[in-house]
Amino acid sequence: MAPPRNDPAGGDASRRPVVLDFPDNRLLPRLFGEHDVHLARVERALGVSVSSRGNRIAITGDVHAAAVARHALRDLYKRLEAGHDIGPGDVDGAIRLAEAAAGGEAEGPAPIPGIRTGRRTILARSAAQGAYLDALGRNELVFGLGPAGTGKTYMAVAVAVAMLLDRRVDRLVLSRPAVEAGERLGFLPGDMKEKVDPYLRPLYDALYDMMPQGEVARRLETGEIEIAPLAFMRGRTLANSFVILDEAQNTTAGQMKMFLTRLGENGRMAVTGDPSQIDLPPGVRSGLTEAIETLEGVPGIGFCRFDENDVVRHPLVTKIVRAYRLREEAGR
Repeated sequence: MAPPRNDPAGGDASRRPVVLDFPDNRLLPRLFGEHDVHLARVERALGVSVSSRGNRIAITGDVHAAAVARHALRDLYKRLEAGHDIGPGDVDGAIRLAEAAAGGEAEGPAPIPGIRTGRRTILARSAAQGAYLDALGRNELVFGLGPAGTGKTYMAVAVAVAMLLDRRVDRLVLSRPAVEAGERLGFLPGDMKEKVDPYLRPLYDALYDMMPQGEVARRLETGEIEIAPLAFMRGRTLANSFVILDEAQNTTAGQMKMFLTRLGENGRMAVTGDPSQIDLPPGVRSGLTEAIETLEGVPGIGFCRFDENDVVRHPLVTKIVRAYRLREEAGR
C-alpha cells in the first residue's frame, strides 16, 4: 500500500483529514495505480496529500480540494467495481467531474452515462461529455462544438457504434469535407479511396478503437459502415442510419445545407467541429457558423459546447488551446 506522503501544497498537514474506506482490498492496487501513480496524479492536480493504510485512504489539504479528491477517488473505485479499467486519463476525468459537481456534497458527482461498444465501454471524462452523450441519445440531430481534444467526434462515433451493434440503426456513415489544413498536398496517387483516405483517417482510428479490426473491415465490405468524403453525400437519403459529419467548420454553407437535408426516416446525425479552426479560403463563410445561427433553438436539435477545460488529451493541450484563445481575444 502507499506510504503517507507530505503535503505538496505546503499546507497544514496536521488538519483533520478526509477519510475514505473501501470494502474490497483487491481493487485498491488498480485504484492506486502502479507505484501509486494515480494517487500522485490526484495530489498534483489538487494540491492535497493522500496516504493509505489497509483499505483506508486519508486526504489532507484545502477543504474544497480534499472534498474533490474524495469524490474523484470514490468515482474511480465505482468504475473498478463495475468492471472497468482506469488509466491516467480516467483519473483526470474523475477530477474534472468532481470539480464540476456541487462542492463537497456527500452524494458526489451526478452519474454520467457510459457507452458499450464492441471493444470497450466509453465513459464520459467531463461534465460536458456527459451532457453530450445524453443529447446524442435524445436528439435526432446534435451539434458538438469546441476545440480539438474534447472528444466531440470520438463520443459521437461511440454512440453510433453502440446503436449499430444494438440494431437501432442499420448503417453508420462517417463523413468529412476534404479540405487541406493549411497545406497544399498536390496530386495524390491511387484510386478514389486511396485519394480520400488520408482526410478520413481520424474516423478509421476511432472505429478501430471501438471494434475489432476484422469486424470493421467486414462491415465496411457489407456497407453497414461507410466512410466517405462529404461530396459523396449529395443526392442521397440516409434512412435508418447514424450519420456523422466531422470537421464541419470546413463546409461551405451550401455543403452544410446539403448534408443536413440527407436525414431520412429513423435517422440520426451528429455534426462536430471547431468554429475557431476554419481552413476554408479567405472570404468563404463556414457552413457550420451559418448552421449555428440558423438552427439554434429549433426543437429536436441539440447543441453541446466544449471549451479548453474539457480537453481530455495531454494536459498541455488544454494550456495550448487556452493560450491561443487569449491571444485571439487580445488581437480583437
